[in-house]
Amino acid sequence: MTRDPRRDLLAGLTVAIVALPLALGFGVSSGLGAAAGLATAVVAGALAAVFGGSNLQVSGPTGAMTVVLVPIVAQYGPGGVLTVGLLAGLLLIGLALARAGKYMRYVPAPVVEGFTLGIACVIGLQQLPNALGVAGPEGDRVLVVAWRAVETFVRHPDWTAPALAAGVAAVMLLGARWRPTVPFSIVGVIVATVLAQLLHLTAATPIGDLPAGLPAPSLAFLDLSSLSSLLAPAVAVAALAALESLLSATVADGMTVGQRHDPDRELFGQGVANLAAPLFGGVPATAAIARTAVNVRTGAGSRLAALTHAVVLAVIVFAAAPLVSKIPLAALAGVLLATAIHMVEVGSLRAMAGATRSDALILILTAVATLALDLVYAVIIGLIVAGALALRAVAKQARLDEVPLDRGDHSAEEHALLAEHIVAYRIDGPLFFAAAHRFLLELTEVADVRVVILRMSRVSTMDATGALVLKDAVQKLNRRGIAVMFSGVRAGQRQVLDSVGLLDLLRLGGREYGTTPEAIQGARDHLESSGVLSAVPDPETSPRPTLKDGNTTTAGPTGHSEEAPR
Repeated sequence: MTRDPRRDLLAGLTVAIVALPLALGFGVSSGLGAAAGLATAVVAGALAAVFGGSNLQVSGPTGAMTVVLVPIVAQYGPGGVLTVGLLAGLLLIGLALARAGKYMRYVPAPVVEGFTLGIACVIGLQQLPNALGVAGPEGDRVLVVAWRAVETFVRHPDWTAPALAAGVAAVMLLGARWRPTVPFSIVGVIVATVLAQLLHLTAATPIGDLPAGLPAPSLAFLDLSSLSSLLAPAVAVAALAALESLLSATVADGMTVGQRHDPDRELFGQGVANLAAPLFGGVPATAAIARTAVNVRTGAGSRLAALTHAVVLAVIVFAAAPLVSKIPLAALAGVLLATAIHMVEVGSLRAMAGATRSDALILILTAVATLALDLVYAVIIGLIVAGALALRAVAKQARLDEVPLDRGDHSAEEHALLAEHIVAYRIDGPLFFAAAHRFLLELTEVADVRVVILRMSRVSTMDATGALVLKDAVQKLNRRGIAVMFSGVRAGQRQVLDSVGLLDLLRLGGREYGTTPEAIQGARDHLESSGVLSAVPDPETSPRPTLKDGNTTTAGPTGHSEEAPR
């Protein structure tokens, strides 16, 4: 923090200017008011900066968290949010102690892009009541609430609030193209506030009274009566905080050279932040990708920038609350509408949709589930579908190929004779539950031969289902009088084969071999012992193998084996 404090202080000031309207807007959207958003940005922003695992991360209220909190506020009120925040903080600390941060890498990119797109849509729809200047309709389904707000506006239209919201959003979007480093959000909010005061626009409802400072920490609103029913929402909040924070930290690392975050420490920092923020009237917090990106782009190099952002916001709370309370809600709606548009990375969406049909399906399904259900269910659905499609793709890689017998030391005549009675298959790839039953069908449809050799050296992995299917296939072939011999069983496969009793079954008949040539020799011995094939003498002393019926084979004029009369 002492390497370049001037640059970090300037970066923190810039981030605070960007974060102010966002904190106010997300506080209002959550249902707890603008003061809750500011308290979250100050308390959670400072604690996550100190205890978190990234030097560049900026934390506070976010749109994604707002999406999860709205139904909690509607059902349980402020006490429910406090309880959920405390439980989520404990869960995040537990995840950190369990070193669960490394599992973030297993979340597929289409799931991340899908729920980001869904969140952007939800944030945009949530702003319609304030952007249209109508009272927020009751309900926790964003599509229903947005539709009711539009109906109310159509019955009694007043274009003041829509004009302010559209103006602020346009200033932010156009300004970002012209000067990306300038915080046009605060410019648009100031202009909208001044216009509303000068023109006495009655439809431009202000935020309202803000407390002149942060409240003392309190547990007065803790809702212990609903503790059991609030556990599931707390898990959802903790999962979202972990996911978004680690994703944001990864994005910050990618924007810099030499910066690497500690995922487990980041979870711990977010846990501490979420334990403290609700005690000061705040909402559950997470790292904010947009504010973190601004922090990096403006030259931040240490945690001092994020701490400065929190301190500047605290000064605003204590010194400028009366001025901030004059900001029209429509102006904040415009800020969040522009933020939702910025969240949609068209290039990334196009790349995901054009990669494979599976990626496109996962992305669309996650986005629709986010809009229709909620974020946590959407992520779970996306992960399940992605896992199922991945298993399907892996299962398709597994093959059962018939391979020619290794000629080895056998003569051409002997090799041709053995090939009439022996078939060899090589199993390539994973043999697990998703692919095992296809192997069972293929194996049990083997033609009328006497011996089947299974070459196992290329099986990459095997589970209990695969081993059971193999055992079933062996037993079915044995009942048809076909002997099954294994070669090249790897050490990693022996435990699972032994657990289902297949190795014991093979040992009873002496039908497991280290190499394929040994298995072929074992098959030959089996054919001889069963009387199907007479002992084949050395080709140099007696080149004509003998069949069971006493006929002999001779080399015809074409060089192929021909059957001679007895």
